[in-house]
Amino acid sequence: MKKTILLLFLLIIAQGQAQIETSVTATQWQEDLSYIQDQVHTNFPFLFKKVTQENWDRAVDQLHQEIPTMEPHEIKVGFSRIISLFKYGHTQIPFSTLGKEGILPLNLYHFKDGVFVEGTTKEHQKILGAKLIKIGEYPVAEALERIYPVVPAENDSYFKAYGLRFLTIPAVLHAQNVIDTYADVVTMTFEKEGQQFTHSLPRIAYKDRSTDYLLTIPNQNWISARDTTETPLYLKKLNDTYFNFEYVEDSKTLYVRQSSVFNHETETIKDFYNRLFAFADTHEIEKFVYDVRLNGGGNNYNNKGLIQAILARPDLNKTGKFFYITGRQTFSACQNLTNEIENYTNAIMIGEPTAENKNFYGDTKKVTLPNSKLNCYLSFAWWQDMPQWENADATVPIVAIEPTFEEYQTNQDPVLAFILTQDMDGFMADPMAHLTQLFIENKIDQLRTDAAQIMSNPLYAHIPFDAHFMQAAENLAFQGQHQGVLLIYQLLSESYPENATVWENLGKAYEQLDQKELAQKAFKTVAQLRKE
Repeated sequence: MKKTILLLFLLIIAQGQAQIETSVTATQWQEDLSYIQDQVHTNFPFLFKKVTQENWDRAVDQLHQEIPTMEPHEIKVGFSRIISLFKYGHTQIPFSTLGKEGILPLNLYHFKDGVFVEGTTKEHQKILGAKLIKIGEYPVAEALERIYPVVPAENDSYFKAYGLRFLTIPAVLHAQNVIDTYADVVTMTFEKEGQQFTHSLPRIAYKDRSTDYLLTIPNQNWISARDTTETPLYLKKLNDTYFNFEYVEDSKTLYVRQSSVFNHETETIKDFYNRLFAFADTHEIEKFVYDVRLNGGGNNYNNKGLIQAILARPDLNKTGKFFYITGRQTFSACQNLTNEIENYTNAIMIGEPTAENKNFYGDTKKVTLPNSKLNCYLSFAWWQDMPQWENADATVPIVAIEPTFEEYQTNQDPVLAFILTQDMDGFMADPMAHLTQLFIENKIDQLRTDAAQIMSNPLYAHIPFDAHFMQAAENLAFQGQHQGVLLIYQLLSESYPENATVWENLGKAYEQLDQKELAQKAFKTVAQLRKE
């Protein structure tokens, strides 16, 4: 009886909220916009890091002018664009808010080989496992580009993980001009078994979706493209507990999955750590694998116990023995954990880049708009685990591995397979740190040789060495160490001969040291590259 009353109460609240939003006038929406603008400038001015106040205010003014010509769903999406300009994943109008008026019955996932239907409802089984080609008339790449401004994308991994969901919201698709009309049915083009076909998807209630960790949870209505007759380690017991570990006897591998930094109702994190390391202390372990690729965060004060336990066990904390798997869902308090793992342990990072900046704004305050009652979440806590010059868009693993759709569908885990089969003798766990140390020690000849070998190694192709070195050059320039700046750009010009920006900065470095003839040669190369 109590549950029935509660459900009726929640239904009444939801209906009341819907009525409020549809009855809000254009003037009242404009008042709400002015309200959030004032709140940001008064209480959250520190959020102006990735967007200037001038540009943000300009976008607010533009939306203010457009509101009288917009439908309510377009206005809400417009508010999301405004908040997403800060580009911090915690600072947002939630996906659930925009999806409240309905979503499409499919779950999309961006694999290495494209965007696929990872799950759908049984009546649309035809599209299960199909590759998404177009939405309406737009190729999926352009559709993604159009919805990008609506997503509080902290980096590319965040968008790949959490942004993809916005393709399933008709309100967003219409407001961002992916579809021409705001209708109950959206037509998409798919490819399956070599054949392309169109399929129309009706809008369903947001509450009827069935996903967790961005993957489909099969039930009486929803089906998954993955073969669920077996389960890979990283998905085992996923819905029963946030934590799990297994001992792989053949390889003497202790595999651990931690998919939250919250305590679970059946076990606290502290108790889990105690149980895990009691096991580790009584078993022979050749490889220690810690998997946080599905970990979206929680309470970062819970991280301390893990770091202490690892540092207390030097036999586990060895390069080539300790592996730490990150992914596109590694976010928030788990980014703090990842920073601590990077700072204090000898783990080899493997997997996909994290969804969070290394240093970031988290911990949000809910700001409710006075007329529409729309909730905006604005971050206020600055988490800085790294020196400012070591901040980055994401933690990029040393070994980058992204699964294909077939690997997911057939329960293969290429990340764990790499760890279990790769010979780690002589493996360089942190090539950038190695090159930096050579630079510090002024071992220039070895630096040139090693840099050429490392930057041409396909295993490290995903690491943006050019961006790392250019940041180092910028830091040196600020300190007036112009000879060091010149050396960095000389090295970069050898490794990135087609990069016009590198040559331009090389020319400036020569100019700074009054080497005018060499500067002119560098600028001539810039002109040739940009002409091509």
